[in-house]
Amino acid sequence: MADIVVVFDFDKTIIDCDSDNWVVDELHATELFNQLLPTMPWNSLMGRMMEELHAQGKTIEDIAEVLKRAPIHPSIISAIKAAHDLGCDLKIVSDANVFFIETILKHHGIWELFSEINTNSSFVDEEGRLRIFPHHDFTKSSHACSTKICPPNMCKESMSKEKKIIYIGDGTGDFCPSLKLKQTDYIMPRKNFPVWDLICQNHKLIKADIHEWYDGQELQHVLLQLINSNIISSKEQHDGDDNGDSTQLVTVDCKLHKIPVSAH
Repeated sequence: MADIVVVFDFDKTIIDCDSDNWVVDELHATELFNQLLPTMPWNSLMGRMMEELHAQGKTIEDIAEVLKRAPIHPSIISAIKAAHDLGCDLKIVSDANVFFIETILKHHGIWELFSEINTNSSFVDEEGRLRIFPHHDFTKSSHACSTKICPPNMCKESMSKEKKIIYIGDGTGDFCPSLKLKQTDYIMPRKNFPVWDLICQNHKLIKADIHEWYDGQELQHVLLQLINSNIISSKEQHDGDDNGDSTQLVTVDCKLHKIPVSAH
């Protein structure tokens, strides 16, 4: 059993798009979205867009069908399944929302592989409208992000101190948690995306080992290589303590509102 926590961002990491933009664009509401964008925070805007789409006759089923078409690289799904099979604890920290993430992960059969989803809350009300609420209620207080670059509704910096962490992300919001990682942890920034640029500009602030990735195939390669190397290292350190250990390595060819997944 690997004593590793793998933390994934969701948008542009697990899926290869921004789920908010994907829904808005696919349901032909981009023009209104762009008009309202300068007037309110992103999370509040998505709540407003769900209200507008409902008023236009779009159903929750319409939104779900759009989400199921969101692009995801097959290697991402394979990597998630392999990491879970190797005993890693898988979590998501995302500025998307519960409904979007749950719908996509269930569609691809990987929802139950995650022990925890940290994201903005959402639910379908009695009228069938999707309601979206901020992870942190910024109207009452600030989340006091140390970097001042996180959105007002969410800072991803809370991290486990006990286990080894592999953090995979792409966006500006993934820089803050990168600063909290230990020397024994790993950060996997998506190359040529905002978090990669921030890490390159501030690499002396990062204690964790940095391993870049570009697409789903490279994410799978890097992630499984890190997991396998840590399993081998752990087995060597405990060699002789448990000769019955039958952990299988995966061959690698040369990316709060806490929801226990088991409750859904």
